Amino acid sequence: MHILPISYPMDLDKLVQFVGKQVVAIGDFDGVHLGHQEVIGRALSTAKRLGLEAAIMTFSPHPRAVMGQDKYVELLTPTKKKMAFFESMGVNHTYIVTFDASLMRLSPEQFVDQVLDRLGVDSVICGFDFTFGFQGKGTPDSLCELSHGKFSVEVVRPFHMNGEKVSSTRIREALQDGDLETATRLLGRPYSISGIVVDGAKRGRTLGFPTANLQLDESYVPPMNGVYAVKATVRGEVYQGVMNIGIKPTFETGELKPSFEAHLFEFSEQIYGETVTVELIAFLRPERKFSSLDDLVAQIKLDAEEAKHKLSLEP
Repeated sequence: MHILPISYPMDLDKLVQFVGKQVVAIGDFDGVHLGHQEVIGRALSTAKRLGLEAAIMTFSPHPRAVMGQDKYVELLTPTKKKMAFFESMGVNHTYIVTFDASLMRLSPEQFVDQVLDRLGVDSVICGFDFTFGFQGKGTPDSLCELSHGKFSVEVVRPFHMNGEKVSSTRIREALQDGDLETATRLLGRPYSISGIVVDGAKRGRTLGFPTANLQLDESYVPPMNGVYAVKATVRGEVYQGVMNIGIKPTFETGELKPSFEAHLFEFSEQIYGETVTVELIAFLRPERKFSSLDDLVAQIKLDAEEAKHKLSLEP
């Protein structure tokens, strides 16, 4: 997959090798959840039917973050992870459009004429709630009108699961409520984070449970503070374990930003400086303060056993 960062005004010298008839799925796609997968899958099938290449147009930073909604600085799928998902689905090109003040001020008409037309699209696939142009005034219906027959527009209806609409907002809420089961179901896979293993306080080692302390490589939506059963990919191998996400109140560190510490079962290698990807499989309990280290150690042992049980139920 070719990844092409572009910004407005469009640099045609950069785009010339890619300009041509193509099918483009357009949207932010934060989460690449089941609804997003439906939109992208439709673009892939349409491209195959027409004998064209399939592309995605997405935006960075998140448009809502640029418009002052700070919570959207943190993402379900930051850029690198999103690109990996797109490539795994078979997308040929991804255009990462810089969402800034100049792009935000474009009218819906200007967005179509100066962005989509200049990419030479044959077909545009979008979700039912896609908006574009100044103040989000452009809608799928107006996109159809503004295309003036130069390209076709296909609108994908909302994707429901068990009567619930799949959306990034709902997944964010579920993660922050500790409802990992719902988040996993709507994503279509476990929620995952990636980071570099860095030095920590090494308290886990003294307690008999050494941990890998992750410094996240991008800005992720933080799940509810607590303890999770996890699967971690280290050097291409998958290990089971338990992860604590939170501020470690037993030690009164004064930290407000959560830390991410994973204890991997049957693993004793030194991996400082290496990248680890962790999938959250099951939420075990909220984080809490313990009156003594003995109580903490006893609970960690119980957490590890419960995690092993939860993980044994996974396919």
